[in-house]
Amino acid sequence: MMNQTVSALTGVSSDAGDLAFSEAERQVLRRLAGEVAELAARPVEQEKRELWYRLNALEPTRPLVFCDPENGWNEIIPTDVLECTGEQARRWEMVLRKEIYWGAEMGDDRVVEPCFGLAHVYSQTDYGMRETRIGGEDGGSYVWDSPLKDYADLPKLHFTSLTVDHAGTERVLDAANEILGDVLPVQLKTVWWWSLGMTSTLIRLRGLEQMMFDMMEQPEDLHRLMAFLRDAHLDRLDYLERNGLLSLNSDGTYVGSGGFGWSRELPASDYDGRVRAQDMWGFAESQESVGVSPRMFGEFILPYQIPILERFGLNCYGCCEPLDARWRYVQQIPRLRRVSVSPWASIPDMAEKLGANYIYSMKPSPSDLAMPTFNEEAIRSMLEEALRTTRDCRVEVIMKDNHTLGGDPSRAKRWVAIARSVAENL
Repeated sequence: MMNQTVSALTGVSSDAGDLAFSEAERQVLRRLAGEVAELAARPVEQEKRELWYRLNALEPTRPLVFCDPENGWNEIIPTDVLECTGEQARRWEMVLRKEIYWGAEMGDDRVVEPCFGLAHVYSQTDYGMRETRIGGEDGGSYVWDSPLKDYADLPKLHFTSLTVDHAGTERVLDAANEILGDVLPVQLKTVWWWSLGMTSTLIRLRGLEQMMFDMMEQPEDLHRLMAFLRDAHLDRLDYLERNGLLSLNSDGTYVGSGGFGWSRELPASDYDGRVRAQDMWGFAESQESVGVSPRMFGEFILPYQIPILERFGLNCYGCCEPLDARWRYVQQIPRLRRVSVSPWASIPDMAEKLGANYIYSMKPSPSDLAMPTFNEEAIRSMLEEALRTTRDCRVEVIMKDNHTLGGDPSRAKRWVAIARSVAENL
C-alpha cells in the first residue's frame, strides 16, 4: 500500500495561500518544535542513525524496527487534541506531534532529526485522461471508471507537466522560518514520488481487470502503453534533475516501502551539490499485477521499470506483493539493495534468496494491531520464528499499512516493544 505519511518532517505539504497564524498558534508550534529539537539532540538518535548506516551497507546488526501507524495516527493523535485552528497551522501541529510521539513514546529505531521539512508548492497536469472515482467519501473505499476504453485513443495521452510556484514556496519557507527557524531549522525537501512502478497509473487509465485481459488479448497495445508510461516517468525525472528540484534521500528520508535512507554510498563520488537520480535511492513495486504470473510480470512490467531504476545509485523493490515467485526477475534490477517481504511471501524462501546480499524488509501483518483482541503472545511467537529463520539475513521489521489500531492507540508502541524485545534477545 502506498505510504505518504511516514517521513513526518520531510516534505510536509504546503499551501501558499494559508499562511495566517495567530499568536496562540505560533506559541503552540514553537513549543512543539522545541520538544522535537530536544528529542533530536539525544545521543540515542546518533546510535540509531549508525544502525541504519550499517544495515544499509549490509553489515551485521540486530534487526531494526520501525512502526508507522498510518491511518492509526487518527487514534493516537485525534484531531480534537489539536490546539491550532487554521488549516496550515493544524497540519504543521500534527506533523510535530507525530514526531514527538515517535521520539518520546514509540520506542522504535526511527531517528528524530533536527529539522522541519517543507515541500515545494507546485501543481501537475494529468496524462490527458483521468479516471472517474465512484465512492471514497471520508476516506472510504471506491471504484473508478477508467478513461482509456480503446487503445485507438492512446495518442491522446501526453506526459505530465510540473509547475513549481517558486514565489509561493518562498512565502511558505519565510513563514516557517519566522515562526520556527530559531528553534528548529527549516529545510526545503520535496519527495516527488513514492513509487516509480507505474502500474498504479496503468490500472487507473485502463482498469485492473482490463490490464490482465490485455496481457492475453492485446499484448502489443499494452507494451505500447507501458513504453509511454516509462518514457513519461523518465521525462519527469529529467525535468526534476535539470531544474535542481531533487533532494538527497541518503538520510532520514523514508525509502522504498520500509526503512530509511542513511547511506555513505550515496551520493555518487562525483556529486557536486546538484542532486541527480544516481545520487539517490530509487524505488518501484507492482502490487497491482499480483494476480498475474511471474512470466507475465517479467514480460509486461519489469522491463519497463528497469530503465528507470537504472538511473539510481541504490534501489528498493516491492511492497505488499509477494516476491518469492518473482525473484528470478526482480534480482535483475541493478544495484538492488532493499527488498520487501510482504505477509504473503514465504519467510524461509525469501531468507534463502536474500541471505546477506540484500536488506530483508520484513512486513508483519498489520491485522495483528486491528483485531478485537491484541494477542501479544501470538505476535511474539510469530516474530521469534520469523527472526530465527532470518538470523543470517540483514533484517528490518516494518509495521505499516495500518487502517486501524482497533480503537486502542497504545497498540503501536506495544507492538514495537515486543518487536524490539525479540530483536534484541534472539
